[in-house]
Amino acid sequence: MQNNTDLKGLSGWLILVGIGLIFSVFRLAYLFIPLYYSIFTNGTFDSVTTPGTTFYNPFWGALLIFEAVFNSLLTLTYLYLAYLFFSKHYLFPKIYIATLTAAVIFIPLDAWFVSLIMPGQPTFDVNSVKEFMRGLVSATLWIPYMLVSKRVKATFVESRPEAKPNPVVQTDIVAGNNMGSGD
Repeated sequence: MQNNTDLKGLSGWLILVGIGLIFSVFRLAYLFIPLYYSIFTNGTFDSVTTPGTTFYNPFWGALLIFEAVFNSLLTLTYLYLAYLFFSKHYLFPKIYIATLTAAVIFIPLDAWFVSLIMPGQPTFDVNSVKEFMRGLVSATLWIPYMLVSKRVKATFVESRPEAKPNPVVQTDIVAGNNMGSGD
């Protein structure tokens, strides 16, 4: 049986988590920076948000801004997660689980909103299904691992706040009271 010192460190299955984090930062930046840059600079945003244009819908503006903000925050979150991962910060597992969960929830929610704006189109296109499955598989694999892995518990311990001593207990000890003596 291995003890905690044998399990501490960024090795084992955590290597795959680290590779996935780095890959995700670059993949999201590669996908979303050019996409949203072109939407907001080539006139697309204006054509779908200006009343009287062919593709106008009052909800397009809010949806596109929400998607751009969410995906930007997701990219920044993955960058922050990479920092937490390599610094072995105790918050890494919690924020990683929350990020995976948010990504899985966002995709069908976003597809549903798009279907309200474009009722004749399928709710899930090929890319939406692919991204949803990618997120679902990641969440299905890594959330349980983060919750039960002894390596995760042994590795992500840095910057954990120190437990503050209980002032009542400390006062009794300093005063020389022996609480168990029946005095």
